[in-house]
Amino acid sequence: MIKPKKYDNYPFWIVILSTAVSFLIYGSGFIIMFRLEWTISILYLIFISVLEFRLIKKHCINCFYWGKTCGFGKGILSSWFFKKGNISRFCINEMTWKDMIPDLMVSLVPLITGIVLMIIKFDYVILIAVILLIFLSTLGNGAIRGNLICKYCKQKELGCPADKLFNKDK
Repeated sequence: MIKPKKYDNYPFWIVILSTAVSFLIYGSGFIIMFRLEWTISILYLIFISVLEFRLIKKHCINCFYWGKTCGFGKGILSSWFFKKGNISRFCINEMTWKDMIPDLMVSLVPLITGIVLMIIKFDYVILIAVILLIFLSTLGNGAIRGNLICKYCKQKELGCPADKLFNKDK
């Protein structure tokens, strides 16, 4: 079996595509939460911002892609704000499903909210946002990560907690 080439820097089109999927997920969630209450939608954006900040400050600094173009563009972003960490620390903690709860909430909270809002009063805008959220959070994210990012990641070869979590059978 031929191993796929690993990127030192991902092609820009992959970064654009992965970022677009993330922003569409966030945007769909925002629309749903906005239909509930505008202040809740602002809290939702703050929650996402905290998660992204935590990622680039605590994890990206120790990644092979710090200062480089990773598949999500966060390696460069992290280097703009934070000093390089130690690559051996990237995989120091084992990731569990419990650790994934905040990330899962980004999609699950708006999804549940959207379903409840549609039960109370049907709305095509919410329906479209819910369908988009489901599609992008599952198939979209899976395709991006599985086919375009993780497959070509050098950090995965060095050690990746997410890879260990999602591919325990290997």
